[in-house]
Amino acid sequence: MLENDRAIQLQHFDEKSDPSLVKPRLDALRDAMKSAGVDAFIIPRDDAHRGENVPPGDERLAYMTGFTGSAGYAIVTADRAALVIDGRYTIQAPQQTDTNAVECVDMKPDSAQAWLSDALNDGAKVGFDAWLHTPNAVKALRAALEKNNISLVETDNLVDKIWADRPAPPTKKVYGLSLAQTGKSAAEKVKELAKMLADKGADSLVLTLPESFCWLFNIRGSDIPNTPVTLGYAVVNADASASLFLQPAKITDELKTELGDVVQLRPIEELVKHIAELSSGNKVWLDGNTAPSKLANVATEAGATIIADGDPVLVIKSRKNNIEIEGMKTAQRIDAGAMAKFLKWLDDEAPKGELTEIGIVKQLEQTRRQSNALVDISFETISGSGPNGAICHYRVTDNSDRKLVPGELMLVDSGGQYRDGTTDITRTMATGPATDAQKKHFTLVLKGMIALSVAHFPKGTSGAHLDVLARQFLWAEGLNYNHGTGHGVGAFLGVHEGPCGVSPRNNAPLELGNIISNEPGYYLEGSHGIRIENLLVVVESDKSSEEAPFLTFETITFTPIDQRLIDKSLLSEAEIAWLNDYHAKCYEIAASQLDDNEKAWLAEATKPL
Repeated sequence: MLENDRAIQLQHFDEKSDPSLVKPRLDALRDAMKSAGVDAFIIPRDDAHRGENVPPGDERLAYMTGFTGSAGYAIVTADRAALVIDGRYTIQAPQQTDTNAVECVDMKPDSAQAWLSDALNDGAKVGFDAWLHTPNAVKALRAALEKNNISLVETDNLVDKIWADRPAPPTKKVYGLSLAQTGKSAAEKVKELAKMLADKGADSLVLTLPESFCWLFNIRGSDIPNTPVTLGYAVVNADASASLFLQPAKITDELKTELGDVVQLRPIEELVKHIAELSSGNKVWLDGNTAPSKLANVATEAGATIIADGDPVLVIKSRKNNIEIEGMKTAQRIDAGAMAKFLKWLDDEAPKGELTEIGIVKQLEQTRRQSNALVDISFETISGSGPNGAICHYRVTDNSDRKLVPGELMLVDSGGQYRDGTTDITRTMATGPATDAQKKHFTLVLKGMIALSVAHFPKGTSGAHLDVLARQFLWAEGLNYNHGTGHGVGAFLGVHEGPCGVSPRNNAPLELGNIISNEPGYYLEGSHGIRIENLLVVVESDKSSEEAPFLTFETITFTPIDQRLIDKSLLSEAEIAWLNDYHAKCYEIAASQLDDNEKAWLAEATKPL
C-alpha cells in the first residue's frame, strides 16, 4: 500500500507520448508481422484483466501509438495503421500520435471489420494475442472478417517481441481488509457464490477481473496506479473450494493466515494447467465479454462446456452492503473537508494569475493528504484551465501545462482512494467575472445534475432510461455532451465499476446499494469546459409501495457548487431549494475539519442563493 509520505507525489506529469517514435516502432512491428506470417496485427488498450488502468508493461497501445487514453485499439498492416478511439478522445488522440503514420478512426461496433476489409486483400491473415481479446469479441470479428475471406490468427504478442525494455510484471504485496470494512467475510462470499454456481449448473467459475476476486476474498493490492487491486486470476468451484493465482512474491505469511482455508494460494504459472485439468467433462463459467480468449480455448480443448455468461461478482459487489455504504460516506466526508480547503486556496490564489494546472493538481493532492487517510488518488486528476477544460479527459503534462488566466473557468475532476471508500468529484470554478454564456452553460448543466439527483423511478429502471433527465435542459438549447452521465463506483476499488451507470447504452437496472456518479457537462472547444459531479447511492423511495416499488438517490458528495457561475433566473424554485439544502449540508459536514478562515470562506460559498 502507498505510504502517506508527503514527499511522494502520486500523480506525475511527464509527457508519455512522443509522436516521433511511432513510425520507427510501426516499422519494427511490421518486420515482426512478416516473420509471423500475418498481414495485420491488432493492438488493444486492454491487458488480460480488462483493467482501465494497466501496469507499465501492458501499455502496448501507448508504446506503439503514443495514445494514452483509457479505451481504444490500433490495427497495423504492411502499409497502413489505424488508431480507433471513441468520442472522448477525438481531440487528444491526434495530438499524441503521428498522424502521418496513423489514421484516427471513430469507434463504432464494426470499425475493426470495416477498416480491415478496406485495408486488406482476400486471403489476408490478421494476427492477435488471445490473452488480450475476449471470446465474444474474437468470435464476432472472426465471423465478420470471414465474409471478406480474411482470417483471424492467434499469434504471440508481436508488440512484446519488439519492446526491448518492456517493464516486468508488478509484484507488490497483497493485504487483507477487516470485517469492519467489508461487512461480510470471504468465507461467506465464497459460499454464496458457490451456491450460484450450483444453481446454474456450473462446476467452476473462472474470475479474471481483479476487482471481482479482490472483493470476493477481501483483499487489496497496489499493482496498478489508482486502483487498489492485485493482478491475478481465481477459480471458484461449486463445492465452495477456491484457488487464487498470484505471483508468489506478492504473498505474505499474514495473507496466508488471513485467508486461511478459504482459498488455496497458487503460483500464477499454474493457471493454464489447472484450468485444463478441471475442464474435462465439466461446465466452466467464464465471462465471454471480459475473460481472455486464451483461457476459453484452454478449457474448450480440455473438454469443457463453456458457460459464457457475465461475471456474477460484478452485480453482487455493485450492491453495496450497509457497512460498505457507511465506509463510502466516511470517505466522502473526509474528501469534503479536503475539497473545501482546496477551493478556498484556489479562490485566494487564482486572481494573482500565477497558478498553473500542475500546481493546482499538486495542491489538491497535498490537501487530501492532510487527513492522513489517503491511500492513493482514484485516477489522474483532470486539471483543465480555460480551453483545456473542453478536452473531456485532459491529462496535464509538463509540456501542456498552462497558467490559469484570471476570468477563465477552471475544471478539476479528481478523487481519492481511502481505506473506507473511493471518491470522485468534479467542480468547475470561476476565477473572475463570468460571461453570460459561461453562466448559461453552467446553469443548464446544474439543472441536469439536480434533475437526476432528485429522480424517483420504478425498480428495474436502467441508467439508459434516466440519462435524458440530465441532458434535457442542454438539449432544449441544441447542446449536448459526448460522454455518459454517470458510472458505477467501487468501495475502495475501481472508480469506474460496472454494470450500473447512467448513459444511453447502459441497460443494467439500478439496484439498492449501487453507487453511481452524476456528472453532466458541456464543452465548447477552444473556450471552456463545464462538468459538475457528485456521487449518489441508490436507496428506496418514500414513494414506494408494494404495488409499485420505487427507488431514488441519496447524494453523498458534499462540496460547494460555485454560485458565481449560476444564472438564478434559469432555476426553478424547487431547484433553488435543492441547492440551498445541499449547501447547508456541505457546511455541516465540512466545517468541523476547517480552521476559522476556511470556515468563513465555506459559509460564504454555501450561503442561500
